[in-house]
Amino acid sequence: MPIKNFLDKQPVEETCHGGEGKIKIVNIFDNELSVPLSFVHYTVLPPSTSIGLHTHKNNQELYIILEGSGITELDGEKTSVKKGDVLLNKPFGAHSLYNTSDSDELKILVMEAEV
Repeated sequence: MPIKNFLDKQPVEETCHGGEGKIKIVNIFDNELSVPLSFVHYTVLPPSTSIGLHTHKNNQELYIILEGSGITELDGEKTSVKKGDVLLNKPFGAHSLYNTSDSDELKILVMEAEV
């Protein structure tokens, strides 16, 4: 059984889907699972950064808020999110995530599954 600690890995900094600023991504699992799960990422949005609004194809994506808070847009509806929230982007849905804090990081787990 492979055990990976995402906190021990060096994140890659990049812009994501045209969002604001650079976020930090650790790829935990990527196409190495025996289920239709495309990837599992640990993602950190520093203050005032975002994952830009984007549309998915025939897959579902979960964002699990581990720390921090912000605003998500799911299919045109903006909602505040906080630690403990789980966001579901349905197939062909559009979504984004913004860290609106000036000082705190927004930390999430991202999982994408093919349907």
